[in-house]
Amino acid sequence: MQRTTETTIPTNGTDLHVAVAGEGDAVLLLHGFPHTWKVWSRIIPELAETNRVIAPDLRGLGGSARALTGYDPRNVARDLIGLLDHLDIASASVVALDAAVPPAFLLGLENPQRVTRLVLMEGTIGRLPGADEFFRGGPPWWFGFHAVPGLAESVLVGHEGAYLDFFLRAGTADGQGIDAALRDEFVAAYTGTDSLRAAFEHYRAMPTGAEQIADATGRSRLLPPTVAIGGQVVGPATAGQLAAVADDLTSHLLPDAGHIIPLDAPGPLLEILRPLLSGQSR
Repeated sequence: MQRTTETTIPTNGTDLHVAVAGEGDAVLLLHGFPHTWKVWSRIIPELAETNRVIAPDLRGLGGSARALTGYDPRNVARDLIGLLDHLDIASASVVALDAAVPPAFLLGLENPQRVTRLVLMEGTIGRLPGADEFFRGGPPWWFGFHAVPGLAESVLVGHEGAYLDFFLRAGTADGQGIDAALRDEFVAAYTGTDSLRAAFEHYRAMPTGAEQIADATGRSRLLPPTVAIGGQVVGPATAGQLAAVADDLTSHLLPDAGHIIPLDAPGPLLEILRPLLSGQSR
């Protein structure tokens, strides 16, 4: 089994905590909320047998520095470009979940030479059409709660575990949540006012991100081969939004997988990723 090492890498005016394992063609794994890089812990050992796996904590999250600004998707994509530059990686396959989907999308759209292939799962992409069913009742309630500057962190301090448990249970198909030890690690990563603030800054940047996505898709198309994967929460919405802007799109639905696909359905996910990352299919 390949050993995973952890390090801190300076990029784009901040410091990212990064886990690295394996050798071969690079694959960049990007987590969402309320996760850290360890949301990929059940698939990293398998992927690292054939690939160089790079799994950062996103700006402000996990072990990364609690940056004050710069949480819009285009700037987060710049964090990732700087990370690849620091590691001397010309291009990588990019696999993104949840809140990491918009920056990964902009990375592939605006820097196609850096993205070998793009895998986007269980996340929405600004206001692009194609997600009408997902948004039929309006955006999820927490989008608005998290977006109000200063509110959510002031309310949730001291109650982080109970709050995160809602998302971790809702993100699994059986509603039972994730492994207890990993759950405790996630809660520790999001405990305290500044940790919560950094998490919610990603939501507060959503309107800016939507404008960035609208601007970018108005100027160019998504060129890298792209795969959309849906579970029980976002489902086909990611593929629906990509359909009008991607030149090369494949989609998969995993109806038995919860939102946190890498932890809830690592086997089915690996069945998609292994041949994709080894160049056997798209």
